[in-house]
Parts: sequence; C-alpha cells; structure tokens
Amino acid sequence: MRLRQLPLRQLERHLKPHSKPFSPQLARCCYSTLPSSPRSLNPFTNHIKLECPSKSTRAYSTSISASDLLFGQPVHETHPHLLASGELTPGITAQEYHERRAALCHSLPPDSAVLLPSATLHYRSGPVFYAFRQESNFLYLTGFSEPESFAVLRRTGDEIGDYTFHLYCRPKDPKAEQWSGPWSGVDAARDVWNADEAGDIGKIDSLLADALNGVKKIFTNADLTKFGSLFRSAAPKASLSTLNPHVNALRAIKSPAEVSTMRHAGQESGRALTEAMRRPWKSEKELAAFLDHQYQMSGLDGQAYIPVVAGGPRALLIHYTINNQRLKDSEFVLVDAGGEYGTYITDITRTWPVSGKFSPAQKDLYQAVLRAQRTSVSLCRASANVTLDKLHQITENALRDQLRQLGFDVGGDALGILFPHHVGHYIGLDVHDIPGYSRNVILKDGHCITIEPGIYVPDDERWPKAFRGMGIRIEDSVCVREDSPFVLTTEAVKEVVDIEALRNK
Repeated sequence: MRLRQLPLRQLERHLKPHSKPFSPQLARCCYSTLPSSPRSLNPFTNHIKLECPSKSTRAYSTSISASDLLFGQPVHETHPHLLASGELTPGITAQEYHERRAALCHSLPPDSAVLLPSATLHYRSGPVFYAFRQESNFLYLTGFSEPESFAVLRRTGDEIGDYTFHLYCRPKDPKAEQWSGPWSGVDAARDVWNADEAGDIGKIDSLLADALNGVKKIFTNADLTKFGSLFRSAAPKASLSTLNPHVNALRAIKSPAEVSTMRHAGQESGRALTEAMRRPWKSEKELAAFLDHQYQMSGLDGQAYIPVVAGGPRALLIHYTINNQRLKDSEFVLVDAGGEYGTYITDITRTWPVSGKFSPAQKDLYQAVLRAQRTSVSLCRASANVTLDKLHQITENALRDQLRQLGFDVGGDALGILFPHHVGHYIGLDVHDIPGYSRNVILKDGHCITIEPGIYVPDDERWPKAFRGMGIRIEDSVCVREDSPFVLTTEAVKEVVDIEALRNK
C-alpha cells in the first residue's frame, strides 16, 4: 500500500495494528524544534523527516535517525540496552500503563477526573539540585518522568478503557535544553507516552478548564495550598476527594511485570551484599561505597534509599545513616541497603560479624532472630490467610520464646524495647509503598512486603551481659504467592554456615 504523507494520528491506522494504546514507536513520530512546522515521515524507515517552513517556495528537509534524538528519559530507540521494544520504563510496557489508567478510571464514579501534578525539582544548595524523582502515582499511571508536568485522566464512559489521558509538559526549547539537558516535549507526550491530548504546561490554566468541562468530582493527592485555586478556577462546581484509596488498591497488588522488575532489583542487590560479606572492611564508609558501586555496575539505577551501615552499638539506632565510623573485628555490622531498578526498590538487611566468624554469643542471638524470620517468611502466602499485623504478632511470639531460652526476662515492656518496630511494610515504587494502605489487609497473591525482625539490646543491666550492645536485623523482600512465598532477595546469604564460609574461600 502506498502511503501519502498524513498527520501523525492519521498515519497510525496504516501502521502495525495495536490495541489502545500504541506501543511507543519513534518510526511514526516527528519531533521538531519548530512546533509549528508541518510534520511528515516515512513509516517504513527509522528516520524522521523534519520539514522547515521558508519564505521561498522551496522546502528544506533533512533526515534524522530516531536513535540520535534526545528525550528527557530513555526510550527504546535511543536506549535499546535499557528498554525493550514497547517498554516505557524498564520492564513495564505502554500497554500496562494504559491498563492501569483504564482500571483506575473504571473504579471511579461517572463524570470524574484524576489530577496528577508531577514532582518538583529540589535544590540542595543554591543552583545545585538533587536528582529528579517523579511522584509515585504520576509515574505509576503515565511512565513519564519529567518535572513541570501535569496529567489528567477523565472517565468518559461505563466500559473499561473509556477514559481520556491529557499530559501537559514543557515544549521543546533548544536554548533552555542546552543548559538544563534535554526534555521530551509536547509531541513526545502524545506519540511516545500515548496521551490523547497533550499541551504546553505554561498554558495549563486554559487547558485544564477545557479538560475538566462538565466534571463533577475530582480525585487528587495534590497540595491544595499550591493547586487549590487552579482546580477551583478550572472546575468551580466539582468536589474534591483523596485519590490514595483508589490508586492504592491497584498499586498494592503487583503485576507479573512489576514482580519481575523487583526480583531483578532484589537479585542484584542480594549478590552485592553477599560479595560485601566476603570481604573484610575497615570502615562503614568503605562498605557503603562498595555497595553503591556494585549496584551501579550490575545495571541497577543505584541505591533505593540512604543505606544503614552500622557497626557495633550503632546498630541499635534503627535509621543510623551517618556511616562514618571505624569497624571493629569483635563486633557485628548491620547493613540495611538495597538497589533500585526502573524505580522499583528492594529492601534488604543483613547482619554479620566484621571478622567473618561468629562468637558464641553472636551466634546465639543471631540464630534467635533468624528462626523468627524464617517462621514469618514461610507464612507469606495467600493460603495462610494472614495480615502484616498478624505476622507481627507471630514474630513477637517467636522472638519472645527464643529470647527466653537465652536468659532474657521478656516480661512487661521487654519486647517493646528489644523489638521496637513493625515486622514489615509494603514495597514497590516506594520503600514504604502505598501510604495509608492498612497493615490489617489479608495478604493476597501479588502483595509485596518485607519481613524484618530485629533485636536491639541496650547496654543495660536489665539484659544478659553477653548480648549487651548487640543489634541484629534480618530482612528480606517477599512477594506473596498463593501457596508459597517468593523471596525476591534470596541471593543475600543469611545462614551462619554460609556467612562464615564466604571468608574461607
């Protein structure tokens, strides 16, 4: 079939058929630094033709390989080593992002809309900025990872898939991008990220009013002190409700692609921790730097959070992150560290003797925590019919029994002192995922959680002398399955015999 040059959206019908949305294919897209210039392309090549208007009747054009274009984040054509064809972010396809939007909108009442402001760029000092990290719900529903953006999802009918997706972002600006680095632009919002409507974020006042015309209910987590006047101006008759309960219900149950992405993060992070256990370390700082390097070199995005590398009694400080003290051979080192992949995190804690060899007291207390952890991990299955809160109770009982055998007085408030935190939390795009989602929900296939019992013994005469000043936590990331747990971090060894064997090789 001979194709004449058509506007982008008309060309789509001649390309390989896709269900909504179209997979990102730059072979059908044109990105011009002159937004008003006419766009055309040869759909059978991976080149984009830019036609520039001229005062003369002659048109000047050039061909640019899609792989040479610059976007604000990786796309398959520019980063095939990071993204497979059809993926918008590592492991997650454009189709899955569409299905998330469709499911969310279908769960909302008629004449409703979801408003999603992007995260903002934060500054460390003066003009020195932190690495940008997209707001989690925005990323979960769009895959678009740029600041100064705004997404609108509007329910348009009763069937699943009846919605419109509006994405407003910065238009291409070569002069600004020369200083700030590339961003993707309005055309890419439509043709790569599959927005039904795309526009200039600088015109959001008028664009939002059009998008929300007739909307009766708005769902958002936006800061209303910042966005309230904009929302009221755009939809004065619409009521406002919190988005979290609706999107949390979707984010809580991970898809196979999400589990696979988290497994990759857990696998590489676990290998890094095992490699760290194999080596002697002189300081917390060196150990922390090694893990960060290993994450990067293994292909992960980097650290999922600031790690805890706590030697000796500093392990009693749950979130000790100074990581600048010397390590002593006679003490434990507690390491709470995990990598991130495609913005999905893993959360692991391991504790081991700096010398590589457990003393009798270290071994006894460590084994007590490990037995409790094994028990709770084994119950991370839907058939166990438990909640995170129930798992916490089971863990407390197991620790109480183990500590009593070691001579601890576990009466009164003992467990509250020795084990002051919850046994687990949900994980996903955030380390503590889906804020507001109850720990009293029965765990189902697809829930992803941590199991992290710990014992932290103060240097106090109330406790057996041999264990004073010891802090031990053992944590794995686990995906709940129907009849058995799927441990995402199994490469990080935790048995005493395995830890000691690492130094003997």
